[in-house]
Amino acid sequence: MIAPVHAESPSAPPAGSSPGERELQALTLPPGPELFRAVAAALDGDGPAVLPLSPGLPAPALRATLEALRPTRLDGVRQAGGVGVPAEVAVVIATSGTTGVPKGVQLSAAALRASAAASLERLAARPGERWLCCLPPSHVSGLQVLVRSLLGGTEPIIHDGFSPEAVLGSGASHVSLVPTQLRRLLAVSADLSAFRTILLGGAAAPPDLLAAARAAGARVVTTYGMSETCGGCVYDGHPLYKVDLKIGDDGRIRIAGPVLFSGYRLRPDLTAAAREDGWFVTSDLGAFDGDRLRVLGRADDVINTGGQKVVAAAVAEVVAGHPAVADAVVVGRPDPEWGERVVAVVVSPDPPSLAELRAFVKERLPAYAAPAELVLVTEIPLLANGKPDLAALRYGRIREP
Repeated sequence: MIAPVHAESPSAPPAGSSPGERELQALTLPPGPELFRAVAAALDGDGPAVLPLSPGLPAPALRATLEALRPTRLDGVRQAGGVGVPAEVAVVIATSGTTGVPKGVQLSAAALRASAAASLERLAARPGERWLCCLPPSHVSGLQVLVRSLLGGTEPIIHDGFSPEAVLGSGASHVSLVPTQLRRLLAVSADLSAFRTILLGGAAAPPDLLAAARAAGARVVTTYGMSETCGGCVYDGHPLYKVDLKIGDDGRIRIAGPVLFSGYRLRPDLTAAAREDGWFVTSDLGAFDGDRLRVLGRADDVINTGGQKVVAAAVAEVVAGHPAVADAVVVGRPDPEWGERVVAVVVSPDPPSLAELRAFVKERLPAYAAPAELVLVTEIPLLANGKPDLAALRYGRIREP
């Protein structure tokens, strides 16, 4: 039976836990001061570890997350079958992964602090400068804005959602955005010099977007990372302090350093599969241009069309460079003849024809990489973390104009 518990410390391990464990409390709080205080207490060890969840999470998704990650409490209420976390873990971030089954990425206080400190140092953030959090704190990008604020000794400015007007009027010195948010700021002719830094991550940033933002006065710093690395750990192609990078024989990016996660919650099998002699094996393909990392795209986003392998992100970058295209994503869709066909999903006020787009791509990439299908949408569908909803795009679950 689930019932509130008041007589014990909220940070004490639950009954039946192993020695050295601490409570894990799932929180469905809206972004705001209460969640910020809970994260601060988790990092300091004064409160339980936290599993921040979106307050708008549908009931079936919430049930699936609780069943998979088994927190000891949900918003203060004891959960039957809950399991504590290792003592060093401060935060667990829920990620759906490619299967849709929630995974819990366990992040230690030491790793979160190492990431935030390296970020503040790289950006030369000054004492008293405030950060704006307009990304969900249930995702690592939003969470790290809170941690950077803690280390910087300031109160974060927290918005429940994204509004270009609210962002521009926030008075913040630094902000973390995804490309779609930056594009929406540019759409209202924003003067972006108001921010000392715009950290841009979550998805590949098209060159035209970066050029337009910098022309509008922005100091844009592109980031690469994931929940398992406490968020962005590579800024403008260069790793943060004490972060090491290498490319394996399979083309995948490997990452090592103090920012790495402590493992997947209750999944030692997944943890072992993601580790290789101290390195975290990412799902991304990469290469080095000199000492600068270039992310080529996800290994599982390689499209096999007629026996030829096409990196979707490389094609998307070219498509987005077409002068008539405002935004673009490229995916593979099942095809009875070719196995998969290359599909360009495009936002454009005056779209090119498929033939025109194919010719444009074939001038820059092999002919087999040219899109076989063109889909027009009013906007790219996004997940809660601001990344394109590739599953919806891949299987055609999108609204077309």
